[in-house]
Amino acid sequence: LGACGGMAAAGPAGSHFSDLREIKKQLLSVAERSRERGLQHSGKWASELAFALDPLPLNELPPPPALTEEDARDLDAYTLAKSYFDLKEYDRAAYFLRGCKSQKAYFLYMYSRYLSGEKKKDDETVDSLGPLEKGQVKNEALRELRVELSKKHKARELDGFGLYLYGVVLRKLDLAKEAIDVFIEAAHVLPLHWGAWLELCNLITDKEMLKFLSLPDSWMKEFFLAHIYTELQLIEEALQKYQSLIDAGFSKSTYIISQIAVAYHNIRDIDKALSIFNELRKQDPYRIENMDTFSNLLYVRSMKPELSYLAHNLCEIDKYRVETCCVIGNYYSLRSQHEKAALYFQRALKLNPRYLGAWTLMGHEYMEMKNTSAAIQAYRHAIEVNKRDYRAWYGLGQTYEILKMPFYCLYYYRRAHQLRPNDSRMLVALGECYEKLNQLVEAKKCYWRAYAVGDVEKMALVKLAKLHEQLNESEQSAQCYMKYIQDIYSGGDIVEHLEVSTAFRYLAQYYFKCKLWDEASACAQKCCAFNDTREEGKALLRQILQLRNQGEASSTEIAAPFFLPASLSASNTPTRRGSPLNLSSVTP
Repeated sequence: LGACGGMAAAGPAGSHFSDLREIKKQLLSVAERSRERGLQHSGKWASELAFALDPLPLNELPPPPALTEEDARDLDAYTLAKSYFDLKEYDRAAYFLRGCKSQKAYFLYMYSRYLSGEKKKDDETVDSLGPLEKGQVKNEALRELRVELSKKHKARELDGFGLYLYGVVLRKLDLAKEAIDVFIEAAHVLPLHWGAWLELCNLITDKEMLKFLSLPDSWMKEFFLAHIYTELQLIEEALQKYQSLIDAGFSKSTYIISQIAVAYHNIRDIDKALSIFNELRKQDPYRIENMDTFSNLLYVRSMKPELSYLAHNLCEIDKYRVETCCVIGNYYSLRSQHEKAALYFQRALKLNPRYLGAWTLMGHEYMEMKNTSAAIQAYRHAIEVNKRDYRAWYGLGQTYEILKMPFYCLYYYRRAHQLRPNDSRMLVALGECYEKLNQLVEAKKCYWRAYAVGDVEKMALVKLAKLHEQLNESEQSAQCYMKYIQDIYSGGDIVEHLEVSTAFRYLAQYYFKCKLWDEASACAQKCCAFNDTREEGKALLRQILQLRNQGEASSTEIAAPFFLPASLSASNTPTRRGSPLNLSSVTP
């Protein structure tokens, strides 16, 4: 279900969206129904999407849902209980709803009991925020709810919202397989309820699982697929989907704009992501969702003033939101105040222990503070919340690397690489791991692949060259250094790479051994530009001059294309370089 899956689904998408007025009616109606049941996030999602479409005239507005006999009978209890529910008095709401038969009141009764259990669990979790007890606190209400809901489920008495709640209870009890089936059923019964789709997103771990789901053929499926593609790092497919949704008429949707920004963030297209986030802030200046992702981008770019402004701004809007705490944490981290940063990430987790970003970022801060055991705990929690978080797997790899446990770190880097197959950082880390374990062939493959997918940190070729050097494969080593220098100079980067001098030094010595005096002296002159190789460069130039004066002819048997920026093309790196010389004596 790669690009073709994305394209295949793009056809019917158009036909789904031919009647935007009907979609608007459906969204307004489901937003109202979600709110009646206390499902605020689904209600908000539907309202935001509806807001992006043109307003409806009075005669086309959806009528309020029709009341049944049962609804009328439960109306008083429901109205009273809903007011308690809105004030977060869940036990009180459930007490007045017991014995209600109508679908709406029954859902609110069960949902109140569920939320009451969650609230108690969170309160206890906050009291015992030691990293170890965290997983021990359970929602006590779950088992009873499961028994009651499964009876109703067998009797086919659950509507779409009831099925959604049953799925959530199953997921909380770690019954993922059963939960997926129930969420799919919920999506079939009530395809407009975004909550069920979102829960499904959290349970799907790879493309293979996605292939075998029988999803309802509704326009909501397009939003679901775009979302799950973003989550599974299938960014091209996700961006295609979002583009087709924009073309279908949702161009004003802040939800879609923010998702596109997140997608660009995931493929490290930082400039694009930043410009979309800035645009989003203009349209929705008091928005707090996704601002933590925005702050990650500002952090990566070291944009202190902008990050400081964002932190102050969010603090004014709502300082007790997880995203705000994470932005402030990032701000302190950028100023290297790591204890303060960790404090804010802890605060975020007190507000929401299931908040993924904060666990990962807290792990990074503990790493900075050299507290590896706390870092490992934090990363493990991140993975518990979401197994697809490659940053947590990568972080665990780094901590075990510091602890000098290469077999462990190999496992974690592998997991990170599976989640981000085209991220060169994971590949370089894997290569280093294999190198430590003396599996040099594997290490070579990793470095070469890192170079092939587009090396972010431009270190793969140097590491590859050094490997070849260790194995006395001087020709390959020289080629790698040449490619590296070509890359650095052709990128127009300001050359501040420590390894450039190493490369020139190695090449100078390599050409010297091959008796290519011109090339050797050109490289030696380059060496003189760097502090750490200046003396060696000068010494080599003196040697070359001496040999030339003694009349040593330059070796002609090697047709070496010269590599400095004059002939910058990857195709002309020759496969054969001169007579095989034993360069074991070369000191790099």
